[in-house]
Amino acid sequence: MPSTHSPGAQPAVEATDLRKRYGDELALDGVSLSLPSGTVYGFLGPNGAGKTTTMRLLTGLTKPTDGEARVCGTPVADRRELVSQVGYLPETPPLYEEFSAREQLDYVADLRDIPPETADERIDAYLDRFELREDAAKRIGSYSKGMKRKTAFVQSVLHDPDVLFLDEPTSGLDPRAARRIRESITDFADDGTTVFLSTHILPVVEAVADTVGVLFEGRLVAEGPPADLTDRAAAGAESETLEDAFLAVTGGDDPVEGGE
Repeated sequence: MPSTHSPGAQPAVEATDLRKRYGDELALDGVSLSLPSGTVYGFLGPNGAGKTTTMRLLTGLTKPTDGEARVCGTPVADRRELVSQVGYLPETPPLYEEFSAREQLDYVADLRDIPPETADERIDAYLDRFELREDAAKRIGSYSKGMKRKTAFVQSVLHDPDVLFLDEPTSGLDPRAARRIRESITDFADDGTTVFLSTHILPVVEAVADTVGVLFEGRLVAEGPPADLTDRAAAGAESETLEDAFLAVTGGDDPVEGGE
């Protein structure tokens, strides 16, 4: 996948020794990252490893106990500035179920100060891309999980963010819609958007990620291109898959899924 990153350019996402403590529990223990612009970072780890905590820290929704982070050069503590630069799709996205998809997206466009003509053009294009146009006037409360997920994905990218954080973006989607999401991720990265992708579905990571990071018990225990991680995991064995890499560095704990 081509990257717009050039030597010496400012990282799109930069974190140094991030820690997050909840009472006596250390949820994140010294995570450091440096992600070039226009790349896809696949973020893997068993449940409870700290993936969602990391994403909330990097989007300014949670304050770190220690360490610091910047997104596009903006300190994550500067939430007001950060919101214009990032898009975030949480695992449970905020949607108003009494709204239609069209009303929800119009509302988000207004919050994001997207000019009406630009907003209408983008909304129409995304509704077509994700096959939501026919149901755009129906209440979100009547939607299936997959339709809600597609609406939430469009909501997170509508303002054309510089960095996109996605938490399980293909969860609940049929194969056709999941492919649309994968294609969109690749398109965004080709256009210079940095995508931080957390998922349990390994084929998605293998298909789109430039770099993979594996988080285990709050620590980043492995990082590198998918092929490099699988080579390390193989260690002379016949099997050379990303699943092997995950199991090798997490001690076989809570293997991620192999399909959608």
